[in-house]
Amino acid sequence: MVDWKRGVRRVLYPAYEARMVRRLPENLPRHVGVMLDGNRRWAKAVGRDTAHGHRAGAANIEPLLGWCDELGIQVVTLWLLSTDNLNRPEAELAPLLEIIADAVDSLADQRRWRLHPVGALDLLPDATAQRLKAAAEATRDVDGLLVNVAVGYGGRREIADAVRSLLAEHAERGTPLEELAQTIDVEHIAEHLYTKGQPDPDLVIRTSGEQRLGGFLLWQSARSEYYFCEAYWPDFRRVDFLRAIRAYALRERRFGA
Repeated sequence: MVDWKRGVRRVLYPAYEARMVRRLPENLPRHVGVMLDGNRRWAKAVGRDTAHGHRAGAANIEPLLGWCDELGIQVVTLWLLSTDNLNRPEAELAPLLEIIADAVDSLADQRRWRLHPVGALDLLPDATAQRLKAAAEATRDVDGLLVNVAVGYGGRREIADAVRSLLAEHAERGTPLEELAQTIDVEHIAEHLYTKGQPDPDLVIRTSGEQRLGGFLLWQSARSEYYFCEAYWPDFRRVDFLRAIRAYALRERRFGA
């Protein structure tokens, strides 16, 4: 019975997905943030170890970027590892960092996407940070989808880093603190974020059924639309992605009005 149902899905889903694409409105997001959540719970559900779940999750990144290419999305931000995750036991963290670095290397080797690491790279092992930087350099001139790879990322940490960078910049200029306090505004801080110069995310997707942001793009997502999907990240399919895009496109964005 299960195999029969899977066979039916393989036949019907491509036609269903093609129909969804044809019927998508024109107001698609420019920037999509994705919280790739649920790898460990997926691994537990299928009776495998945590590393297997992370590898399965890493394997689903390339298909996602292909789906984004198909719709003409300009920027994607992938949250792969939070600053809180860096406190995990070394026995779990070390293999996870290796899986992430391998996945980023694989994306860079294809030269289809321009990779941009975002996060507190100084908190990562030097070898991991260097591999992320090398991937960014290798794809610097690629004319394609911009992919922010958020590793060692936390929204509060990003804002704190932005403020520190702003203060350091003005200290070099010799700007008096009183003058800076009177003139600083939202845009000044935005110019020092990890994603400076990029459009803010229009849509943020979180998998695994969790309905919270956890600090993801805390500053940038003030006006974002959110979509929460029940599927664990390794099970996230093209049809799930298209449903998220459709839900976004059908919403009336009020921007606080």
